[in-house]
Amino acid sequence: MRFFSDNAAAAHPAVLDALRAANTLDTAYDGDAWSKRLDGAFSKLFETDVRALWIATGTAANSLALAALCPPFGGVVCHREAHINVDECGAPEFFTHGAKLLLGEGEGAKLTPEAVEAVCAPIRNDVHQVQPRALSITNATEYGGVYTPDEVGALGEVAKRRGLGFHMDGARFANAVAHLGCSPADLTWRGGVDALSFGFVKNGGLSAEALIFFKPELADATLYRRKRAGHLFSKGRYLAAQLLAMLEGDLWLDNARAANRGAALLANGAAGRLVHPVEANEVFLRVTAEEAAKLRALGFDFYDWGVGEARLVVSWDQDEAAIRPLADAIAAL
Repeated sequence: MRFFSDNAAAAHPAVLDALRAANTLDTAYDGDAWSKRLDGAFSKLFETDVRALWIATGTAANSLALAALCPPFGGVVCHREAHINVDECGAPEFFTHGAKLLLGEGEGAKLTPEAVEAVCAPIRNDVHQVQPRALSITNATEYGGVYTPDEVGALGEVAKRRGLGFHMDGARFANAVAHLGCSPADLTWRGGVDALSFGFVKNGGLSAEALIFFKPELADATLYRRKRAGHLFSKGRYLAAQLLAMLEGDLWLDNARAANRGAALLANGAAGRLVHPVEANEVFLRVTAEEAAKLRALGFDFYDWGVGEARLVVSWDQDEAAIRPLADAIAAL
């Protein structure tokens, strides 16, 4: 009955099994057998050599990635509704030691090349103004939209032309890949992405995210930044074991497909109430305060989203039997 956030979802049993298997003596920090396997496992997934670091939270993964791409005196171009602007409590600015977020516009929280140019073009090339040094997009977006490989590639061309590091906030990257049915490589480095915050906690993980560098040299300084930020766990094997378990047999992708199917089921019951197209596992509805109260009186839990809207998020572990009652309740409003 809870549809307020996939952050609250259960950890997948395979993840818990992996934690038990890792509950043995091994080298501390990131020198253990599990952590040493991450580069190879993620390089195989992305079809290129990458450096993969475990990070406990998405906030830290995003912020460490941006610190690797943008100097303190630079700016990060992102959407006005981007998570790094709205929901990170200033962490990107903190981790970068002061880089400024340069805000763009776009339907469904998606940036276009034109929107990026609209932010960058008015900035004079002199020391009196913050210079754009990085571009950050979210896939899937804060409103459940998905960037296609072509859209990522078009933004990658802008980033390359302007000398911007290119970061992707992939808190729901799995849901984007599941929706498109494409290769993870096509949605990232082949489109010019330099760093990816690959989300696992929302998708069946317990306390581990992956920070992927498609330019491996970016990881060198990040190892020091991770330690300085207090994110070098002494028992890193427990984080690495979660990530490896999620990659095994494409569990990460199966979980995302299940969540996406659930969101599509809700969307089918929403008729003309949808605010945004449903492409991942989030559903945004037009509902009055009275209608929202009716749904809550039936036991359903969700976030109000501004005035007259609600956000529903489906988790990997909610099957049709859990979702159908809400779909029917929405249809009956």
